[in-house]
Amino acid sequence: MVVDTAIGDFSLRPLPENEDLIKLEWMERNSDYPFLASHLSDGTLRLICLATVLLQPNPPDLILIDEPELGLHPYALNILADLIKSAATRSQIITSTKSVSLINQFEVEDILVVDRYNGETTIRRLVEEELVDWLNDYSLGELWEMNILGGKPSR
Repeated sequence: MVVDTAIGDFSLRPLPENEDLIKLEWMERNSDYPFLASHLSDGTLRLICLATVLLQPNPPDLILIDEPELGLHPYALNILADLIKSAATRSQIITSTKSVSLINQFEVEDILVVDRYNGETTIRRLVEEELVDWLNDYSLGELWEMNILGGKPSR
């Protein structure tokens, strides 16, 4: 995955007053001004944290992420989806979401739908053959919004 950013380089170095703490700085391309983590938006910080979890060299067998889309720029959802797909080759990834845009980044076989029936939680895998006609006209996210897939709160 290649992401074009304005970031030129990162620097991690111990704080002079406490070498147990590490300060993250980065330089924008064509600039000598160092930026600190406090200059980042909440969404950028969240994406960095998610990338750190999903790009671990020795990940755990299972990674659970609740609503990773919160606070992210819509374009960042594309990056997040690519990170999740890549991490899923090395770990089992379970992610809950309410984001149509994020759902649209995945295939039918990637989606499990969680519902509550009569006080019990049910989890089911989508069956592509049952959705073929729908998918000719709608995206997965649109089908979820229309409650064709389920996973909507009960009234």
